[in-house]
Amino acid sequence: MRGYRLYNKKYHNTDLSEINFLITGGAGFIGSNLVEYLLSWGAGHVKVLDNFSTGKIENIKQFLQNKNFELIEGDIRNEKICDTACKSIDYIFHQAALGSVPRSIKDPITTNSVNISGFLNMLNAAKNNQIKRFIYAASSSTYGDSKKLPKVEDVIGNPLSPYAITKYVNELYAENFSRLYGIETIGLRYFNVFGQRQDPKGAYAAVIPKFISLLINHESPKINGNGSHSRDFTYIDNVIQMNILSLLTSNQKAINQIYNVGVGNQNSLLDLLKFLKKYLSAYDSKILKIKEKYGPERPGDVLHSLASISKAKDLLGYNPSHPLEKGIKESVDWYWNNL
Repeated sequence: MRGYRLYNKKYHNTDLSEINFLITGGAGFIGSNLVEYLLSWGAGHVKVLDNFSTGKIENIKQFLQNKNFELIEGDIRNEKICDTACKSIDYIFHQAALGSVPRSIKDPITTNSVNISGFLNMLNAAKNNQIKRFIYAASSSTYGDSKKLPKVEDVIGNPLSPYAITKYVNELYAENFSRLYGIETIGLRYFNVFGQRQDPKGAYAAVIPKFISLLINHESPKINGNGSHSRDFTYIDNVIQMNILSLLTSNQKAINQIYNVGVGNQNSLLDLLKFLKKYLSAYDSKILKIKEKYGPERPGDVLHSLASISKAKDLLGYNPSHPLEKGIKESVDWYWNNL
């Protein structure tokens, strides 16, 4: 893959040169962007733990020769590997997980093993190695069947998939470890993240990279349902900002909390398709004429999702840099040059 960038947007004022980081799932979409940000701004040491079940070596290939980068190939379901990875680490970004609602419905056992047992292994290793703070990827799927909009952190419903259950259990374990052992944790409920390096291929590909890939190849995107399903689509730079703010906050009220990571705007799948065609047509005008297809709704899908980001703004100073259209444009530019 080509076209990697260095982050020119800085979300911190702290010197990172004496700090050691561990990113689980660091060869994945979000994890590799975190690696890139930290190395761009002079992090002392960035260690990645990944088993490459969903991550890709191509995502971190450019970092392999960096003296401040280290790769451990291993599985978070192995307690010893988790403990080894945590040695001499100050902060952990736990991104490793098996995502996808449909995947969890098809294979709940593996999803549970990775997302709950693996999470507990990492949390316990963090405790045993006196990690300063454990920041982990939570999920908006935790809101389940709650119809309240926007989604507010302390109001959730019943989970609609095994994946949603696993991500909620993560939050319970993190809170429990904070109370029992004093470890600092922050959970980030991601809302439909998209951006560079997100895999457009495979049965469980996310909608934005999948649609971009299909449109570039003059194929019709398939919408599950009638296209009215809506999401708070969140560009990767907003996610990086929230991770860094969570990492470095000194506000004691902000620690041991759960935060939504979104933009605070709601767009339907049909809105999304319109924006994708708009920016892709700058490269190929024929894309405007491609018609979408429709299929049945997927089991376990939430109909509407919208994040309240008031808590993140108030306690962390979060200010999303990328509304949907800006993120779509940057994503389209990247995929056009890299697919």
